[in-house]
Amino acid sequence: MEEIRMKLLGEKFPSMEVITTHGTKKLPEDYAGEWFVLFSHPADFTPVCTTEFVEFARKAPEFKELNTELIGLSVDQIFSHIKWVEWMKENTGITIPFPVIADELGRVANQLGMIHPGKGTNTVRAVFIVDDKGIIRLIMYYPQEVGRNVDEILRALKALQISDKYDVALPEKWPNNYLIKDHVIVPPSKDEAGANERKEKIKAKEIEAFDWWFVHKPLK
Repeated sequence: MEEIRMKLLGEKFPSMEVITTHGTKKLPEDYAGEWFVLFSHPADFTPVCTTEFVEFARKAPEFKELNTELIGLSVDQIFSHIKWVEWMKENTGITIPFPVIADELGRVANQLGMIHPGKGTNTVRAVFIVDDKGIIRLIMYYPQEVGRNVDEILRALKALQISDKYDVALPEKWPNNYLIKDHVIVPPSKDEAGANERKEKIKAKEIEAFDWWFVHKPLK
């Protein structure tokens, strides 16, 4: 029997075949070479979930620009998903451009730790950001009564991709951080020689830093 436990950052996203509003898909294989954001919602035809779906749809082009696909999920049936997607288009004017997984038996949700018994039998508001190699890079959990901030998910995705590309870390609320604004953080030195070298560069004003372990710079 397959072990059911919370997935961890850095693990490979488990291979699975899913039924969606866009047909059958295999994760993560069908998204090889792309990032994807998989987000679960408690139920179709609920107010908070509707606000989230509309915003994900509105921001879908921005995710696309980052080579990232969106995938929704709940334990509702496919017929419910189809009708809800139609309702949103008819009543909000927003077309949902991404697939929604119908996980009516809870197989996917249980495998990914999306159902928390203390919060009922529906999925909580989970978010999985998976990179182009199929590795889980970020996980968020929100309770059913609190909607997610799609801008924060988009910001975290951008930050992960920038960190990978430039080997830097990103501060709180980047690119609008209180201390260093839109700068990124240079990884700290790993030995005394490197730390001393940085101290000299700070004295000479060759680098921007609060100290040798807190060096920052413009992204480009």
